[in-house]
Amino acid sequence: MHEEAAGSSRGGFAADSRFDNALDEPKPLAGSASSRWMGWRLRLLVAFSLLGCVGLIAMVAGVASWPVIDATWRDAGGKVELASSANSDLQALRGQTLAAIGGADNTKAAPTVAIDASALQRSMRWLVDDHERAHLVVLHRQLAALLDAPRVSLSFADGSVHLATPQRSGLARLPVLFWLLSTLVLGLYLVAMVVVLAQPSVRNLLYAVMACCQAGNLVFVAIEMAFELGQPALFTQFDMPVRATLDLVTAAAIVHAASLHPRRLPGWGWISLGAWGAALLLAALVVSGVAGAWWWVQGCVAGLGLAAIGLLSWSYRIEPHPVAIMLRRFGVIAVGSWMLLTAAVAATPHLTDMPQSIAAIGSMVWYVFLGSLLMLVPFLAKSHLVMREFSLLAAISTIATALDLLFVAVFSLGQFASLTLSLFISLAVYSGIRQWVMTQLLGTGMLTTERMFEQLYRIAREVELHPERTPALLSMLLRQLFEPMEARIVDRESTSTRIAGDGSTLLVPVPHLTGEIDPTRTSIIMRFAQRGRRLFTPDDARLTDRIVEQLRRAVAFDQAVEQGRKEERLRIAQDLHDDIGARLLTLMYKAQSPEMEDYLRHTLQDLKTLTRGLAAANHRLSHSAAEWKADLTARLTAAQIELKWSVNFDDDVLLTVVHWSAITRVLRELVSNAIAHAQAEKVAIEMGLHKNRFELTVTDNGVGRNPGAWSHGLGLGGVRKRVKQLGGQVEWHEVSPQGIGCRVVIRVFNGAV
Repeated sequence: MHEEAAGSSRGGFAADSRFDNALDEPKPLAGSASSRWMGWRLRLLVAFSLLGCVGLIAMVAGVASWPVIDATWRDAGGKVELASSANSDLQALRGQTLAAIGGADNTKAAPTVAIDASALQRSMRWLVDDHERAHLVVLHRQLAALLDAPRVSLSFADGSVHLATPQRSGLARLPVLFWLLSTLVLGLYLVAMVVVLAQPSVRNLLYAVMACCQAGNLVFVAIEMAFELGQPALFTQFDMPVRATLDLVTAAAIVHAASLHPRRLPGWGWISLGAWGAALLLAALVVSGVAGAWWWVQGCVAGLGLAAIGLLSWSYRIEPHPVAIMLRRFGVIAVGSWMLLTAAVAATPHLTDMPQSIAAIGSMVWYVFLGSLLMLVPFLAKSHLVMREFSLLAAISTIATALDLLFVAVFSLGQFASLTLSLFISLAVYSGIRQWVMTQLLGTGMLTTERMFEQLYRIAREVELHPERTPALLSMLLRQLFEPMEARIVDRESTSTRIAGDGSTLLVPVPHLTGEIDPTRTSIIMRFAQRGRRLFTPDDARLTDRIVEQLRRAVAFDQAVEQGRKEERLRIAQDLHDDIGARLLTLMYKAQSPEMEDYLRHTLQDLKTLTRGLAAANHRLSHSAAEWKADLTARLTAAQIELKWSVNFDDDVLLTVVHWSAITRVLRELVSNAIAHAQAEKVAIEMGLHKNRFELTVTDNGVGRNPGAWSHGLGLGGVRKRVKQLGGQVEWHEVSPQGIGCRVVIRVFNGAV
């Protein structure tokens, strides 16, 4: 859990100092960055680690030294049956039902204790009935006194009696499950100590309280797994009150943490006080022996869990934060599993053939799940897929165990059939929702690959035309890709894309894509991906770097292509001028009639206009309009056709060669049609550019009719093609009283610079 500032702006993030603080470069402390681990924190960590190891060793030694009967027992329809034994004499009684245990001398100091399946009950905490729990506490106290004697007598239902010597279990006889749970206890405890000492804060202290409480629960579970028939008297006496208190304290700490993390909620103090007051009051009542203690504890824990889910939902509405969503989802899974397990365990007293160990196993799975989840919480914030997968599997295991209990209780299924059905349902649910859950936790980009590349190359062309808009265009692309809560362009120099604020912020340097030297260095800062539903990950940073690199390559490629085109145009213009121009000039001097000489002169003038246009990189619109008017006036005058010319521009922009060439050829083709086919006497040309919208209208008063029925050959087809290349539309229509009009509209004149 990471510490965040308490104050945040409800109206937005602009005033949130965390946004900028998260991006500050790490400042070295006195000496070096590792100095936070020096001094008292490091010494405390070592001390707590040694204390945990010593405590675990003491627990193992105590369990290993407790006297037990060298035999394995099982529940057989409410009776205790001998399953196996290393003692050959006792092994001969395998399958027999144990009726009673008494002292070897059969005196009053060692009374005989009647044995039934309830003696195999390992967990007092998960017994629903208060009277049964009190009876079992007395029973285990009597068994503990008998096992502390040198020898005990085992009376079986067939009348046989066997004298057995209780032995220390020793380390070798402790079950594997005991060692696994002990390892989990130590790991959970050490993680809690590291978290709270790495960055002391109220939130991390609450996490340590939760982790230590669940470590304590796992200690009780581990000790229960080490014994079958008979447990230490003090252990059974304090099992219920201590574990109930640990559960209640954990629930209160969760509510307290939800009121503070990921943001501090209004009235968090009263909320926390209410949760702690309810939990501690109920814990005191349980210790004092209140009736129905099990139901009160289960209900209170479930209620506090639902309250924590509500607080996280409230927190997300105030300020969307992916951590709130992640914690809420795991909270729903945890509370749902708790309630399902409660219902399953509550149904077990109504069964006559219910194995007594099933409730203990179900609760053990729950505590392992919650302990594992708590141990992984510091890593879940880093979006580690394997750890999320593990926690999801642990939740499914808890649900499967609870379903197993319910199937046996409600439908009276056999143990094998119930286990098979519950596993089948749980795995089916897991397979069905896994992809959805992991997608929700990790999140996905909103842009498809096709759309991303389309946007990428469109932005590359925009950057070529408007280099100063590179930050805004790149920010727009990243917004569509990640859908952040906020994206800002700041005057901040950064050498590489990086993640800050524990994944809450992504810093992207704006590259120089056009080769021009920009004295200002800017960066794009984005906070919380997918509208606050997830954190940024290292994969996001790598993806951003690839996108920027592809954008750089696209711009470089277009620049290289344009440079090649420019050189090719210059070569063609030079060849036309030197070769064709010289030939036309020679023909003009050798013309045998004034009409031929005049025609060649106009042709030579058109050639000069064409070569000049090809050679120039850009053309001022006003200059181009003057050249177009001069060219068309000469051609129409030679054909004895009157020209009406009207031009209206709100901006004298520069035209690229592509736009200049396309408009020039469109005008020439339309005028050529009016001369050759329309038999017109007048041609009117209107041209305008208003707010980046270009319109061109060419109208004649010729004999043309019904343009919809025309077959578009190379001439009219070429007009359509060139206008389409500019992103525009062209249409022909009849005009009154006679003639044809052609209207060209380019709504976004991207060629203008």
